[in-house]
Amino acid sequence: MLLSILIPVYNERTVVERSLQQVFDAPLPEGLQRELVIVDDCSKDGTWAILEALAARHSFIKLYRHQVNQGKGAAVRTAISKAQGDFCLIQDADLEYDPNEYPALLKPLLSGNADAVFGSRYMSGEARRVLPYWHTKINQFLTFTSNVFSNIHVTDMETCYKAFRTDLLKSIPIRSNRFGFEPEITMKCAKRQLRIYEVPISYHGRTYEEGKKIGWKDGLQALGVILKYWLIDDLYADTKGRRALINLTRTPGYINWISSLFRPVLGDTILEIGAGFGTFSGQLMGRRLRYVAAESDPLHLHALKNRFLRTPNVAVAELDPNQAEAFEPYQAAFDSAIAINVLEGLPQPEIALAGLQRALKPGGRLLILAPQGRGIFGTVDQAMGQLRRFNQRELEKLLDAAGFTVESVRQINKAGKPAWWLASRVFKRTSLSKLPLKIFDKNLWLWRPLDHVLPWKGLSMLVVARRR
Repeated sequence: MLLSILIPVYNERTVVERSLQQVFDAPLPEGLQRELVIVDDCSKDGTWAILEALAARHSFIKLYRHQVNQGKGAAVRTAISKAQGDFCLIQDADLEYDPNEYPALLKPLLSGNADAVFGSRYMSGEARRVLPYWHTKINQFLTFTSNVFSNIHVTDMETCYKAFRTDLLKSIPIRSNRFGFEPEITMKCAKRQLRIYEVPISYHGRTYEEGKKIGWKDGLQALGVILKYWLIDDLYADTKGRRALINLTRTPGYINWISSLFRPVLGDTILEIGAGFGTFSGQLMGRRLRYVAAESDPLHLHALKNRFLRTPNVAVAELDPNQAEAFEPYQAAFDSAIAINVLEGLPQPEIALAGLQRALKPGGRLLILAPQGRGIFGTVDQAMGQLRRFNQRELEKLLDAAGFTVESVRQINKAGKPAWWLASRVFKRTSLSKLPLKIFDKNLWLWRPLDHVLPWKGLSMLVVARRR
């Protein structure tokens, strides 16, 4: 296995060689090799010449240089893109943090318990240099503010020592160029519900006279970054196929409503395809004997495994609904099957329907939530990765051909249909903003009764079909 040590550098000629020597000599857990991904952020004091000399002597150093100074966040972003390891660890090119503590930082990652590990300067580490009071208090205030808005409890958000699974770190877009990297990555890890661990570390902080670069302006910027990423869900470097699921997490009232319609017709053994982040799985698993949450997206699979790690009646399975053979292990195994906002994104939904038919016991029920209305298909649907919106007759024909008998069709969210048409066909939007979704969700008490009154079809339809 390989550890990528990501090292942003800027004007550190007096300490960089000693600092990197400590990284060279640092102990690593057995079986773990190291690569150093060093990014010089356009140093002007001779640091680059020192780095070039070191890289010439050590084959495990990958050295890159920015032609214009951009900031620590930009250097880390470049290093992440070049990393080849199974894990990444961020190391400043000064002497404030002790590389001898790498084994402690990596232990929760190597054991499989963590996705990210923060080294905390405020837990009981071996040693911590006493620094100015207000500098410490500002750090603690920023950590407190981050905790309030991210709803996680870390003791040191601003720590440099952060270690990650590389696949997850590469999947998170980094926008901050300067020291805003720390609150940004913390907010995004929290929103992605990654498993974050903290371990105590020692700290040998510098004064400004000794070369410390972060200042009060960076503290103000950190507050802005916290607020920005509390409001904005910029969570994936590639959002294709995930935007609809991200939007769903903003509507807990809607999730509860749809779940309440599903529960009465579910059996004791359930297969859910396209389970995403487990948004509905968590609502529907209840006291079922067996609930299989199936996914094909690696990041969704990871999120599901994290969420149901200690839920004995829930199993997470890799299943591609586009592949007929993927359903073979589940022949006649379930009382119920669920496909929530799945079929519209499949090139051939009939393959998934045939597979679900085989996975159900005779008489078992399939529950489908699908977008409705070909005439309102537009830019929002396309941005969400949807290939179509169904009409009721079309979906009923697909179900009949797959061996199902439709028992009921319920129209869902008639009130939202005009707004969708405006957003998708008139204004050509590519996403739904957080505020309208929140307003919609908080006023479900008003929209739900309108499903029984308004004369047109709903924005979605809930179909219950039985295997013949």
